[in-house]
Parts: sequence; structure tokens; C-alpha cells
Amino acid sequence: MLTVLYEPRPAEAARLAALLDPAARIAADAHELAALLAADPGEPLVVFGPGAGTDEATAFAAGQRLRGPATGVVLLRADAGPALLREALRAGIREIADPGDPQAVRQACERSLELSRHLAAAPWPGAPGEQGTLPATGAEDGSGGRPGRIVTVLATKGGCGKTAIATNLAVTLAAGGRHRVLLVDLDVEFGDVAIALQLTPERGLADAVAMADRLDETGLRSLLTSYRPGLETLLAPLRPTDGEQIDGALVGEVLRLARGMFDYVVVDTPPHFSDPVLAALDLTDHLLVLSAPDVLTLKNTRIALETLDLLGQPAERRVVTLNRSGSPVGLTPQDVERVLKVPPHAHVPSSADVPLSLNRGVPLAAGDPAHPVSRAVADLAVRHLHAVPAQEPRRGRGRRGLLRRRDGRI
Repeated sequence: MLTVLYEPRPAEAARLAALLDPAARIAADAHELAALLAADPGEPLVVFGPGAGTDEATAFAAGQRLRGPATGVVLLRADAGPALLREALRAGIREIADPGDPQAVRQACERSLELSRHLAAAPWPGAPGEQGTLPATGAEDGSGGRPGRIVTVLATKGGCGKTAIATNLAVTLAAGGRHRVLLVDLDVEFGDVAIALQLTPERGLADAVAMADRLDETGLRSLLTSYRPGLETLLAPLRPTDGEQIDGALVGEVLRLARGMFDYVVVDTPPHFSDPVLAALDLTDHLLVLSAPDVLTLKNTRIALETLDLLGQPAERRVVTLNRSGSPVGLTPQDVERVLKVPPHAHVPSSADVPLSLNRGVPLAAGDPAHPVSRAVADLAVRHLHAVPAQEPRRGRGRRGLLRRRDGRI
């Protein structure tokens, strides 16, 4: 699992090596650690055991961010309080784990190794095909490279399928790992992304509060939960009260940082215009305004569009999307347009497979790319978000028209 373990105490070093990797190379002091890394500067992981000094670990991590950012540092401490956590994050330490908790130690190392694999495989900007370490972006290095795009999914009525659309869109944009995508659950009271993807977060958006005004890339990465290659998530608090400290300023800080780290940032929102949502709208490149074919939802969507006009949000950034298109509810396309006062730009068909996929924790875009819902989301991404299309999925039942209308109904 790991490559280098820095632990001055032989007995503790042997215990940790047996726990993680019997073949781990052990450094008993700073000179041995330097020699191991000089021999192989591409090491993906260095674990500082409980016998190593905290100052040594933070100094090493801070220097390694410049020498070799793909090398991760994990610090083992039984008494990691908030002060140590802040110091470690500032220095660039990816994880802190309790050495007395074997599972926590293994998981911390696995997360760090997974991140190192992604960083090592990412190409340097302007050099397609060349392998580098940490990809720079125009937002960070001033080279003019394009920052990532923020896509916000908005619906002002619950039950529209907003989280289903957001999760499927994030999977689609990730394109199996070809793009770096972050899915942010901004419903800080009742977020559903973790449940929809069956993720168990150890950290999330609420933990960013302690790093407000000094959040950096390493700090943000420490709060993410991986779902699949290319797709990371920043999950909502588990308890509604934990979201009370999350304000617009913090959300703006998170999103500005994230757009320099990812190709796309997909933001799932609550069904109301909260302060965090307004902050996200200010930074949004593409706004998916989601509706559904029932008069109450359509009315709420029209009010949302009028509110966006009052807020000065440009109409050209909006993609009005009708979810569950084709539902036999007695509304014609003309009825929908009359209520909304604008024609929908995109349609996503109705399917009983959507709730089934949510119950399994596997979005249709991941489990069945040829499904009509998956293909509709992919079409939306290409046509309206200007995403690079993924490889054409295997054709099956998806051969049917995505926007089929029957008997004059949507």
C-alpha cells in the first residue's frame, strides 16, 4: 500500500509496516528519508509515524509541495486537535489518522495514493500526452489557461429530480476519468448527494468553516470524498444544524478555489435562494433551471426565472430543463411554454429506472450510458454546456428517440 514509512522507533515501525505493507521502506531519521526519496523522487506516499516530530512532517510536506506535489504525506497522530489540523493543512499534509485505528490509517493512505495516481496521470497544460505531476491552470499560474466551469443545478420546488440530474450530469462530464469534476452538495440542511451515491463522508463542506479565509488546494482536497475516477464530491453536513455556519463568503471561497482545480464544478442546490446559493450564482457559468411537468412546479420555475431576472443573472447562461418529459400528465408542450413563458431548452425523459438507480447508489449515466435518461443528459452537456462528448455508448434500448412525444403530450 505504501512506499516509505518514517518512524524512528523500530518496534513501532515494524508494527506499522506489518499493518500497511511488509515491504515498506523504513526511514529512522531525516537523513535516511532524504536518501530514499533521492533514489526515487517519484514516491507516491510518505507516512510519518507517531514517533516522528510534527515539525519535521510539516516542514517536509511544505517543501514537497514544490519538489514533487504528487507525493502525498500522511501524518499519524492520536491527539490531532484543531490547531494541529490547521497547521498540517497549511503545510500540505493530506491526511491525519490515529495510529491506534488500523482501518483509519489504511483508508487515509488509500485516499492519498488515489490522489497521487490522479496527479501523476494528469498532463501539463499545453503539452498533450506528456505526463506531469500537478496540472497548473490559468487561474493559478497566470498562463492564460482556461479555469474550470461552474454548472449550478437550480430548482425552487422539491421533488423535481434535481439531485438525480446533478449526479448524472457530474458522471457524464467526468467521462470515465477524462475530465476532473467536483460535485458540490450545497443543500446544507438536507443534502442528498451522499445518499444518492451511497457515500459515507468523513469530512465535507461543514469542515471548511474552520479554514475560512485561508482555504488552499490541499485543505479543500482533504474535505473531498471520491466517487469514481475523475469525480470527487464535497458533501453536505450530516446534521442540518452543522450547516448554519456555512455562508456565502465561504461558498464563494470554495468555488473560486475549486474552479482552478477541476474542469467542471457541478453544484446541487436547495429549493430556495439562500445566501450560499446566491454566492454560487455569482460565479456560475451555466445555470440549469430544472422543472417538471406539473402546474405547481412550472409555476415555481417561472417565479424562479423572474427572480433570476431581478438578480441580474444573464438569461443566456440559463438552460431551462424539463425533467420527466413524456410523463402522461395531460400537459402539452404548449401548456408548458405558456406557464414558463419560455420554451425549455432541454428535455430529460421520465423513467422508473431513475429512482431505482438512486436506491442502488449508481446513477444511470454510470450504470447504463445507453439509457434514454443518460443519453438526454449527455446531449444536454454537449449542446448547452459545450462539453466534449464521451465515447458513444453501446446501443440498446437507448435507440429510441430521447424526446419522443406521444398523443400531443410532453
